[in-house]
Amino acid sequence: MNTIEQGALCLLLGYCLGSLSPSFLIGKLRGYDVRKSGSGNAGASNTLILVGKMAGLTVALLDILKAACAWWIAAALFPALRLAGILGGVGAIFGHMFPVWLRFHGGKGLACMGGVILAYDWKSLMILLLIALLISLLTNYVSVATVSMSVIWPAYYGLSTAFWLGAAVLLIPAVPIFLRHLINFRRIRRGEELRLSYLWKKDAELARIGYSEEL
Repeated sequence: MNTIEQGALCLLLGYCLGSLSPSFLIGKLRGYDVRKSGSGNAGASNTLILVGKMAGLTVALLDILKAACAWWIAAALFPALRLAGILGGVGAIFGHMFPVWLRFHGGKGLACMGGVILAYDWKSLMILLLIALLISLLTNYVSVATVSMSVIWPAYYGLSTAFWLGAAVLLIPAVPIFLRHLINFRRIRRGEELRLSYLWKKDAELARIGYSEEL
């Protein structure tokens, strides 16, 4: 099997793992379609809004784990291919965002990006989580942190490893992540986007944007 075939299998493996959607499954168990409720985002943030903090945390952890597993499994299958783990992780992000089973209507990639960082190095995940938290606190919007980290993370990887081809591949998801967040930026401009302070001022935030919790 040549390098191109190995790389393609890594991407496919990652895509298949990434396209598994715990937020959609939890929604179905609760009797609603996450793609048609709340923000319409099939990810942890919308599950948090619709079901609660514990469900949102569960979805986030599962999304992190599936991306990390995609990296680890791809790297184990093709140890001679330096890009194997990276391609598996990137494939998982794309699978999460554009799952074929859900007609390409998935999440926005933050948790899966965290899983890719975890698979690379847990200490780096802690550092980058602190940076993401700082950005979120300064702006009061998670969406700003997500888009920022999609660029900061590849740069961090490149500086840490000097493997700039890998950094370039890790940067590819930044484009769809930015495009998927354009709607968030429009809502921020209109004053309709939930702020990070939703976590401790839920009722006030929902009232501010006129959101109904009914599914």
